[in-house]
Amino acid sequence: MARTDDDTWDLASSVGATATMVAAQRVLSNREGLIDDPFAEPLVRAVGLDFFVRALDGEIDLGDVDPRFNMQRAAQGMAVRTRWFDALFTDAAAAGVRQAVILAAGLDARAYRLPWPDGTVVYEVDQPEVIDFKTKTLTELGAKPRADRRTVAIDLRNDWPKALRDNGFDSTQPTAWIAEGLLIYLPSEAQDLLFDRINELSAPGSRVATEHIPDVSMFGDERSQQIAERLKQYGHDIEMGELIYHGERSDVIDYLTGHGWDVTAQKTPDAYAVNGFEFPEDGAMGFFADMSYVSAVKH
Repeated sequence: MARTDDDTWDLASSVGATATMVAAQRVLSNREGLIDDPFAEPLVRAVGLDFFVRALDGEIDLGDVDPRFNMQRAAQGMAVRTRWFDALFTDAAAAGVRQAVILAAGLDARAYRLPWPDGTVVYEVDQPEVIDFKTKTLTELGAKPRADRRTVAIDLRNDWPKALRDNGFDSTQPTAWIAEGLLIYLPSEAQDLLFDRINELSAPGSRVATEHIPDVSMFGDERSQQIAERLKQYGHDIEMGELIYHGERSDVIDYLTGHGWDVTAQKTPDAYAVNGFEFPEDGAMGFFADMSYVSAVKH
């Protein structure tokens, strides 16, 4: 179902299900020892979406969906992505930053698994249903945050900066932000507003990480549609072309540079090489050859 300006979701529906999809890929990376995320698998299983549970149990072979794709490629791709965003937080912490914000946190368990220094506050911003589910599930698992985790249960279309401040956020102190896998699900004007707000809330020394996809039309092209049709045969009904916002949008690299941030950008094939992997030009991952991982530090 196509997005609307007032749509809502949980972790098993609409754009929320993509958070479960990403967490399922983190499970594969964790199993291969490429990342350390022991919470991804119990969270995915708790959501209970049949396709992902069956895939994790080995009942679905990703190679049947796309012959040029397999579990190892899925694991490596998510390892590249996860390590980039983990590094934003660990590097910021090493530089003395003690305030972190995870935007559209989904099933992100970084508050529980990263080695946060004493005194660090980690804010998780997402829909109330998503926040409640993850908090309840991790509590039942006996998991404990490794930082002062503060949840901000609010839609990013609303006044989340006020909600942050109401939870103790201090805009006079440097902050580490991540907007992971988020921008394509925002209308162009909402992306601009998101970064306007991040910039306004960021003291010098703040850091941010995100991705830049120069052309989102790939999510609706013929190859993408073929993969979506094959996935439907297994009960997987997430259609990326319907969940993202198409059309022109601001270049996040240009935006950050123009607002006084020192930007580092790494194209996906280069990010693979840095991590010791070979980038698969064919198949599903080939979609992301022009995508860049982005991080920046504010002057």
